[in-house]
Amino acid sequence: MLNKLRSFLREQKMLQPGDRVICAVSGGADSVALLFAMYLLKEKEQITLEAAHFNHHLRGDESDRDEAFVRSLCHQFDIPLHLGQGSVTAGKKGLEAAARDARYAFLKSLPGKIATAHTADDNAETVMMHLIRGTGLKGLGGISPIQGNVIRPMLTITRQEVEDFLKEWNLSHVEDSSNGSDAFLRNRIRHHMMPLLRQENPRISENLSQMALRLREDEK
Repeated sequence: MLNKLRSFLREQKMLQPGDRVICAVSGGADSVALLFAMYLLKEKEQITLEAAHFNHHLRGDESDRDEAFVRSLCHQFDIPLHLGQGSVTAGKKGLEAAARDARYAFLKSLPGKIATAHTADDNAETVMMHLIRGTGLKGLGGISPIQGNVIRPMLTITRQEVEDFLKEWNLSHVEDSSNGSDAFLRNRIRHHMMPLLRQENPRISENLSQMALRLREDEK
């Protein structure tokens, strides 16, 4: 995983020596893997590494547990941590979108490059969401690798590779109980559609993510 991440960082020209990189860390598997991977690479890439966590207060004690976990993780590896919080209510676009908007508003207020842990699986799910709702070439381009000061170094990495990486380094993470709900379209795609597609093509997530990256270049 580490080699793929570093190759993608360089291919997309995401970093420059001296950059201040702030990893968005929820405490979930993907974000823990990103933070630790960047921790392992920070000397080679000549960057300053920090972390950020936003507490939406949407899941009561579980939200506070996530924050405590991220605090402990950053303390363990001596990584400076930025904390944000807010009460989120569903707007016209729904609760999930409102939470995302609040989180990104906090992240983009921080000085430096913001690294998020979107994976190839996330990118594939996004492409499928856009297909279902109807889209053009831009929507088929999925998640942008670079968007302003936000970088997404893990778009070529699968969840299985994340899990293998965490196991290799004996890293723990927390689970968001809302990920098990079928209330959101992304979760329904993840739980029901992607497993069926994976039966036909075990590399469907990687293939769709690579397709999205190529179409994004075509759109440019």
